This record gives sequence, C-alpha cells and structure tokens, in this order.
Amino acid sequence: MKGYIRTAVVLACICAVAAVLLAVVNSVTTPYIEAYENEKVTRALEEVSNGLSIGEKTVVEEGCIDYLHPLYENGNPAGYVLGLTTRGYGGDITLLAGYDASGAVTAVTIVSDSETPGVGKKAHNEGYMDKFIGKGGSGEVVPTSKSMLSETDSAAVSGATMTFSGISSALKEGADYIYAMKEASR
Repeated sequence: MKGYIRTAVVLACICAVAAVLLAVVNSVTTPYIEAYENEKVTRALEEVSNGLSIGEKTVVEEGCIDYLHPLYENGNPAGYVLGLTTRGYGGDITLLAGYDASGAVTAVTIVSDSETPGVGKKAHNEGYMDKFIGKGGSGEVVPTSKSMLSETDSAAVSGATMTFSGISSALKEGADYIYAMKEASR
C-alpha cells in the first residue's frame, strides 16, 4: 500500500512541476505570439487595402463580419476592408477582404485557418482568390457554388468544397453588407 501512495505523491509532484513550467513558458511566449499575430494582420491589411489609406477599425459582429476599416483615397471614401470569420473543413478561416465602395471584392487574403494540407490549403495557392475579384456589390454575383465557376476554376476547388463554400459565402456576405451600407446612405 505504501508503494502506491509513494508513486501517487511522486506523480503529483511531477505534474505540479510540469504545470508550473508550462505556466512560465506561456507567460514568456504570450507577448511574442500576440506581436506576431498583430504583425500578420497588419501585413494582410496593407495587402488588401491596395495602397489606399486605412481608417480606424469599427467592430461590426454581424454574421461572419467581425469588423471593418474604411479605405480612403486622397481623403475621400474609396472602399472598405472587412475582417471575416467563416467555417471550412478544418475549422475557422479568418479572412481580410477589400471591397470597393459598391461592394465589389478587390482583394482577399487568408489570415489564419486550420484546413487540411494539400486539400483545403488550396485556398493559399496563387490565383485562387482571383475568381472572387470584381464580384459582388452592384456587379457580378460572388460565386458561391462550383456550378457558378468556369471549368478551370471549378477544378481548382475540387476536393476542397467546404473551404470554397466557407470563403465564398463570407465574401458574398461582405459584399452584400457593403452594398446595403451604400444603398442606405443614399
């Protein structure tokens, strides 16, 4: 019996030491991780703003829209960047999408995702987001199903339907939101 108690005490001590070490490592690394994540979002924001001046962030929290930044050209409103969160096959996908003042998509980048390498990660391939550029608002509809794509684009998303559906529905929702804002301001 004493052997069991001794083993339990030793294991409890090992667990306590491991917990303390993990807490120390976490407290040391957290600021670096936060700085990295902020830098990643800043780079993505600059990428999708297409060289326009970026305004202050406004929290939206409507559907998949988390926030927006207005974009300005020579001090005049020229569009928006929306922070979007949607679901893919592997979990949440966080996007930043640029829109012109009418709601047409101008640029998209993935900030983070948990998609399957080689399948859902196709969305990171060069040219993947091109199928959405210029779509939405008062122009062409954002493609939300593979049947709305050309044969080439449809083949590019093959095997990653949930990733495509998540991204496309978020971009459409963003385009509709910007378009509705434009119409409401008339």
